[in-house]
Amino acid sequence: MFQEAGGGHAPLAAVLRGGTHGKISAEATAKLLSISAATVDRLLLPTRVRGRRKGLGGTRPGTLLRNQIPIRTDNWDISQPGFMEADTVAHCGNSLFGDFIWSLTLTDIHSGWTECRATWNNGAHGVIEQIKDIEKGLAFPLKGFDCDNGSEFLNHHLLRYFADRNPKVKFTRSRPYKKNDNAHVEQKNWSFVRQPLGYDRLDNPQLVELINCLYSNEWSQYQNHFCPTFKLMEKKKKGSKYLKKYEYPQTPYQRLLHSNHIAQEKITELQACHQNLNPFILKSKIEEKLKGIFRLVRVTTNVRQRI
Repeated sequence: MFQEAGGGHAPLAAVLRGGTHGKISAEATAKLLSISAATVDRLLLPTRVRGRRKGLGGTRPGTLLRNQIPIRTDNWDISQPGFMEADTVAHCGNSLFGDFIWSLTLTDIHSGWTECRATWNNGAHGVIEQIKDIEKGLAFPLKGFDCDNGSEFLNHHLLRYFADRNPKVKFTRSRPYKKNDNAHVEQKNWSFVRQPLGYDRLDNPQLVELINCLYSNEWSQYQNHFCPTFKLMEKKKKGSKYLKKYEYPQTPYQRLLHSNHIAQEKITELQACHQNLNPFILKSKIEEKLKGIFRLVRVTTNVRQRI
């Protein structure tokens, strides 16, 4: 599952031999190295669907700047890193009333590199502060910002933040009620936000710092360095069907290494960081931090049912 491009399972094999996660027999190691992602998904499906819950949509339309921020729907032809899609997820439990934590997610369209941050409510000031924090850790400059029509994005504060720069950041939006326009970031809402934090209401301000400590460190490193994803290469329509071709699965880290638009010093920094990472140690730290987070969460018992 943790394949390097052109290198097979060598990095995972080295980690398994390291023994940091416990002793594994040669037979078990061989099975782990040969299992496919589809088989893993099939085996874990009963566990994943048990107790599955549904979140509430928190997007509230922002109408003031719709005429000033252009619509973009052709995000499939991006060929260099720096053009990112943005979305927010409400950790509201069963009700959008009152104050609670929101997760901000930014996904680079070309590489799939994804960063998340938590903010108290979804006001413009808090969202901009977290965008700034995400930018500091990126290996590439932000060149484009594409979002939905939520008021947390369509406001004068964010418009000025992107316009008062040299060079300016291209600020675009999707069509209203067309989630597929932001498909790159929408598909991350489960794997990057709901999977670790679930659907409970997070209404304790103390959790913001704890969640951001997880998001910006172990969670980002694990997902971006060790979790490969598919990337669409070609899409053709044949009759009434679409035929799609995908690249060989790579991690966002690998895609950045192969990019000609990343400064060499940034590539060196990424490689140095990657050499010091161990996915098993990261997973252990993630579980430890999640336990600390959920100690401060009031778990809701009245699950919202889908009708």
